[in-house]
Amino acid sequence: MIFTKYLIITLWFFTCISAEGQRPAVANTTNTEKNSILPGAYRLNEYIPRLKGMKVGLVANHTSLIKHTHLLDTLLALKVNVVKVFGPEHGFRGDVPDGKEINSGTDPRTGIAIISLYGSHKKPTKQDLQEIDLMIFDIQDVGARFYTYISTLTYVMEACAENNIPLVVLDRPNPNGYYVDGPVLEAAYSSFVGLHPVPVVYGMTIGEYAGMVNGEKWMKCTQKCDLTVVKCKNYNHKSRYQLPVKPSPNLQDMQAVYLYPSLCFFEGTVMSIGRGTSNPFKIFGHPKYTGGRFSFTPRPIKGVSEDPPLNGQLCYGQNLGSQADKIKLDGKIELSWLLQAYKNLGAKTDFFTSYFEKLAGTNTLRQQILSGKSESEIRKSWQTGLDTFKKTRKKYLLYPDFE
Repeated sequence: MIFTKYLIITLWFFTCISAEGQRPAVANTTNTEKNSILPGAYRLNEYIPRLKGMKVGLVANHTSLIKHTHLLDTLLALKVNVVKVFGPEHGFRGDVPDGKEINSGTDPRTGIAIISLYGSHKKPTKQDLQEIDLMIFDIQDVGARFYTYISTLTYVMEACAENNIPLVVLDRPNPNGYYVDGPVLEAAYSSFVGLHPVPVVYGMTIGEYAGMVNGEKWMKCTQKCDLTVVKCKNYNHKSRYQLPVKPSPNLQDMQAVYLYPSLCFFEGTVMSIGRGTSNPFKIFGHPKYTGGRFSFTPRPIKGVSEDPPLNGQLCYGQNLGSQADKIKLDGKIELSWLLQAYKNLGAKTDFFTSYFEKLAGTNTLRQQILSGKSESEIRKSWQTGLDTFKKTRKKYLLYPDFE
């Protein structure tokens, strides 16, 4: 008991001084935080003791925060031996545009080697993992299948399993974790924007998702990952969690986060969803779109969208920012915008691109739209797959569900 109290006091003290001399988050909750949702990273006493004497690898990005201080800085202040950092799409500091390959290098702030998992390879190699005794994964997800951080998680789990390295996932709340919706991915359309047979919105935290990948044996290796999940505090799947920092360059606020599962389908069409504007994933449009009162012109934005679709072209369409509250309340993918856009542009353009099937996870949705199926008919076709997935999902939930 005396040792436990000493440990907690020591952790609190060290987390009051970051590697850069700033005041970071503390591990214990104050009176005002007793009922606040706290990500797993905040619960230092749950995982720091295990890191003693270990050579640690850290999979992280700009969202890996304890209040205002990066997890890496906190670990270094606590004398944890972090030997390598692994960065996902958008980079370790979250300042690289979508789809742009990232080279490995050295973090200028700490001097620690950074291995890019969005460049020459997306899965850590045996060489990458040399000298690592334990891996930590701490990245904020947004709960949509095509958001690539969960694919990075799978590849990290595979690499850890193959090399007998334990993995600790510091769980974070899912801002879209209050519903399940969309077509379930079919194996033929597996890709980095959708690896596993889950719907577009799967209603799980990244820690729960890791447990499902492990338990359902979805990794290519035969071994299971030695997985530990440090749970969030005070979270449940009815929560509407407000992200403290934007999770990637083009999801700039909570409106975009709520609209993202519905609007990302447009990335597999000729439409713009506002990359290269101040409203990405909140608007859609095209130069030939008619009937829309809203207009915008995509332009390159350094570090955000450097070559946006329909660059420099005046687009007409809709601003959907005000619709985010409806999705926040109802918890449902909105298909009407995609159906409306096809009805408006289908005869004027080759509306769909080959990327659409990867995002949808099936070739059925395109065929349904081409044949004029209604939203209710399309949604009905998803139901069997969703019911099957929900039964699987329940086995891996770590928090009270929304149902």
